[in-house]
Amino acid sequence: MPFRRTLVSAAVAVAALSMLTACSAGSNDSSTIRFALDWTPNTNHTGFFVAQQEGYFKDAGLDVQILPYNNTSPDTLIDSGNAEFGVSFQNSATFAKAGGADIVSVMAPLQHWATGIGVRADRTDIATPKDLDGKTYAGFGDAGEVDTLKQVIINAGGKGDFKNVTLGTSAYDAVYSGKADFTVPFIAWEGIEAQHNKTPFKIFNYTDYGFPDAYAIVIDGSQKWLKDHPDQARKFVQALQKGYQLAADNPAKGAQDLIDANSGAFTDEALVRESQQMLADKYMKDANGKVGTQTLQQWTGYSRLLYQHGLLVDQSGKKLTTEPDWSTYFTDDYLAK
Repeated sequence: MPFRRTLVSAAVAVAALSMLTACSAGSNDSSTIRFALDWTPNTNHTGFFVAQQEGYFKDAGLDVQILPYNNTSPDTLIDSGNAEFGVSFQNSATFAKAGGADIVSVMAPLQHWATGIGVRADRTDIATPKDLDGKTYAGFGDAGEVDTLKQVIINAGGKGDFKNVTLGTSAYDAVYSGKADFTVPFIAWEGIEAQHNKTPFKIFNYTDYGFPDAYAIVIDGSQKWLKDHPDQARKFVQALQKGYQLAADNPAKGAQDLIDANSGAFTDEALVRESQQMLADKYMKDANGKVGTQTLQQWTGYSRLLYQHGLLVDQSGKKLTTEPDWSTYFTDDYLAK
């Protein structure tokens, strides 16, 4: 499920839209690499802003343009030729590629699910996901989200029968206020925010209930552009990887670079620092301490589940009848060795 963000100023959001309008994606020349954000700046993007602030893109001789968030998904922007790279998620990328999008994941900044099922910590009537039967889910309308939650609840011994209300970013407030029973917070953002607001979440991690792990964040690239510009692609991916690696090895520095690059964007800078520290401690590094790597096993686990549940459709809207070759959904070829 894509992860929503709060605590960014309205002024920054308006400025971002103005920048996007001024920088018409269609006017790109071949020397510019356009990188699309999935939301307003947050710790999912720290590596990009580190690479920008520390001069990694400049040192690689790259002209990189950020495309601020708008209502068009990065995968759609990439597929339509309006961005070369963008921030996505394993589930979103799987749906898009199954539907014919010309994309491939070139790195995974977060190695694990970074969302979980969240209920207010004071809800003593909800001890495990099976207790969510009959409750109200405050959701986002994302493809596959309801089926994912149903499966986790079933795995926990429940029926997977709950009410679904699509609220978008209002979902968190609905749970805080008791108008809904559960939602799916980003643990290293809304989870921390809830603590700061004195309404802490109790989190149920998907993998604790027999659910496959997945890459919370991936960086998708245009397959055509990658093929046509292999040297530029490698330089960009490795500069970006270097930015995320610094953020993982030195989260305080990473958080500061993110804050400095987005002056006035964050109303709670302590949240940014705590978020980056949590990501560095729990989510960013593989078993060897490296950021960005991907495996066929992990790509297969969750994506296969989407296929087996009949959720993936081709570009004509028909359900896939043959399981995709998941090895074509990602590549580590552009990462630093």
